[in-house]
Amino acid sequence: MPVPLFDTSTPLAPLRDRLNAKAVEVLDRGKYILGPEVSAFEAEFADYLGTTHAIGVGNGTDALTLALKALGVGPGDEIVVPSFTFYASAEAIPPTGARPVFCDVDRETFCVTPETVRAALTPRTKAVIVVHLFGNVAPVAEIEALGVPVLEDAAQATGSTAADGRRAGALGSIATFSFFPSKNLGGFGDGGAVATSEDALAERVRMLRFHGSRDKETFELVGHNSRLDELQAGLLRVTLPHLDLWCDGRRAAAAAYEEAGLGEVVELPRALPGTSPAWHLYVVRHPEADELAAALAEAEIGSKAYYRVPTHRQPAMRPYADGVDLPATDEVARTHLAIPMSPVLSREQAAEVTDAARAVSANRMR
Repeated sequence: MPVPLFDTSTPLAPLRDRLNAKAVEVLDRGKYILGPEVSAFEAEFADYLGTTHAIGVGNGTDALTLALKALGVGPGDEIVVPSFTFYASAEAIPPTGARPVFCDVDRETFCVTPETVRAALTPRTKAVIVVHLFGNVAPVAEIEALGVPVLEDAAQATGSTAADGRRAGALGSIATFSFFPSKNLGGFGDGGAVATSEDALAERVRMLRFHGSRDKETFELVGHNSRLDELQAGLLRVTLPHLDLWCDGRRAAAAAYEEAGLGEVVELPRALPGTSPAWHLYVVRHPEADELAAALAEAEIGSKAYYRVPTHRQPAMRPYADGVDLPATDEVARTHLAIPMSPVLSREQAAEVTDAARAVSANRMR
């Protein structure tokens, strides 16, 4: 059977009438910027995360830049960031005047570790961006113990939980989220948020998202124009109550892969002990990942290599990457492959993917 890489429409189908009604409600109200839907969603999302504040912004990339600026990051500072991540994690740093310093990741979790971060620290380090990559939960507390503020890039990990039960995005000083349509909590266009329990950081982000102003008349900072749309916020309020159910579906899909024996033919992602990832992407490793992708495509099974060229090897990042050696990053960039994952991936679909992967391994052994 064909198995798509994503299935974003099936989970939303039962909510179609409510989404349509909310869209009409927002349009009829005629309030489109920082209105009641944004305020309500911010309160509901903060409550979901377990933080004091959530501030809606234009997208996940803006969220990173605003969070860094709220932390006081500026020219002369260095920000430690993994290279094996979406480009935006590093791209958000230079607009602050700071310099990205790339660190390596763990081969099995794809996340940074205290050891990889420690190796990149210098006296100029202002903060560390810890990416909860693919929905896996990185060891934030252990990295904070190194003595630097942690900004959680939780764009791919909405709904994931740490070993102590707290949610990704409520573990460090400040966190950022993306509501890109394919995310665990996806919107219907661009959108993002910054979350924190520190009042001063929250106030600064609110100012920065609106031109550096508290009241639209006095401009205290050189800010940005980056606000979550009222319509997007209203639609996210409809879907947020269903997020945990969808995350459970993602976990069930990962379990179905394990039960089908996928780990016998590829390397499965490893979660840190006690954590409960809500897998945004299910990324496996295989020595011939491109060969595996071709075989899956022939079987009408979706797959994708996301970061074949890691961030520190991207052309725009060359000025910051001179002499950088990240062996684990280079290895996982070459060997990783995302396979189908969604809240509604069935056991039968997981078995179909596993059978196709097993056939590749059988052919290689001949």
